[in-house]
Amino acid sequence: MAERTIEIVEVGPRDGLQNEAVEFSTADKLRLINLAIEAGIRRLEVASFVHPKLVPQMADAEALVAGLDDRPDVIYLGLALNMRGVERAAATRSSGRGIDEIGCVAITSDTFGQKNQGQTSAESLAASLEIMAFAKAEGMEAGVTISAAYGCPFEGEIAPDRVVDLAKRLADAEPCEISIADTIGVAVPAQVTDVIGKVKEAVPHIPLRAHFHNTRNTGIANAWAALEAGAVTIDASLGGLGGCPFAPRATGNIATEDLVYMLQRSGVETGIDLDKLISATGWVQGVLGRQTPAMVSQAGGFPKAAAAEKNAAE
Repeated sequence: MAERTIEIVEVGPRDGLQNEAVEFSTADKLRLINLAIEAGIRRLEVASFVHPKLVPQMADAEALVAGLDDRPDVIYLGLALNMRGVERAAATRSSGRGIDEIGCVAITSDTFGQKNQGQTSAESLAASLEIMAFAKAEGMEAGVTISAAYGCPFEGEIAPDRVVDLAKRLADAEPCEISIADTIGVAVPAQVTDVIGKVKEAVPHIPLRAHFHNTRNTGIANAWAALEAGAVTIDASLGGLGGCPFAPRATGNIATEDLVYMLQRSGVETGIDLDKLISATGWVQGVLGRQTPAMVSQAGGFPKAAAAEKNAAE
């Protein structure tokens, strides 16, 4: 049987840090990015081109991009919620490589959309279509996230048909992928299987990506459900950092090391060195001055000594 593989996007430098009270310097962010690359990650969301007053941790987006290593084997992503943001991202390419890929956001909920990005759902859809067209014209790849796909903190349940309808409309722009995001961490595996399965059936020609928060301790189980349902890319954040500044009681993304441990022990190849991820999270904890939520960084990988004793006995 062919070996199963999946791509992991490291979102720690953007989604992981945007809600942190401890400020990471530009040099710290670059160190975080390089540690992730050293561990084998080849696609990273590095910056958000939003107004610095709204998300102060992202105020150095241009300076950060200017400091990135120019590696042909690595893809750098930037988030833009409006035309001003994508124009800023495109400008990073004028004096060097800059941002390779733009991500934008179409949101299922009017209330959350207005609080998160100052747009209704329909306005976020229109903005995403415009952003993707501009990004492509500037030589960047363009993908889109359907945010609050499994529930809204203000409107409650989100019907799967709402997610499917948005996916169909977004697919008209031929994005490089559509990401289905559990922005507030309410999803459970059965729901993930249902939603991703329906989106895959509706837009079979568009690769699907999955984004989960571990707010209610279902994130890793949801990631497995997404893989089984047909997602080919999963987001994660070193140490399990993260959280939406505009979602009440938001907590972190699923931890990269927790996800990699589960996948590798399940026979799914990621191309990522787990020990290096754990070491990278140790460095992050030093900057934060506290322990991160990731479980594998606390417990370690599979016990090597026990495994060696078992093999010897056999």
